[in-house]
Amino acid sequence: MNTTLQQAGQKWLNWATQNPKKFFTYSMIFLSVSFIGSLIQGIFFPSDTAFKIKPPILYSKSKMAQNAPVNNEKEMGKIVSELKLLKMKRDRKELKKEDSLRIEYLFNQYQQLKNDR
Repeated sequence: MNTTLQQAGQKWLNWATQNPKKFFTYSMIFLSVSFIGSLIQGIFFPSDTAFKIKPPILYSKSKMAQNAPVNNEKEMGKIVSELKLLKMKRDRKELKKEDSLRIEYLFNQYQQLKNDR
């Protein structure tokens, strides 16, 4: 079987070298038909798996990314108001250990939101 394939390939190669114009013509016809066929398949029968790769969130234009500065301002305002309440509590000397942890947490959140702007 291997020798028959080699003989057929050799016969076909000899024909291609002896008739280059016909070989070129047949090749171009085959390539054109396959290109048009793939275009028709892509237009009328699109694949369901095409373009399933999602871009990273960093590069997509989402509403969340557009509203981030507004949300940051709101969050920062909430943090500042809570810190003011805790400051008033400190002035009255009513702070507890949990309040100190809360102050530290809020301060870190405020710094993070400030740096995200």
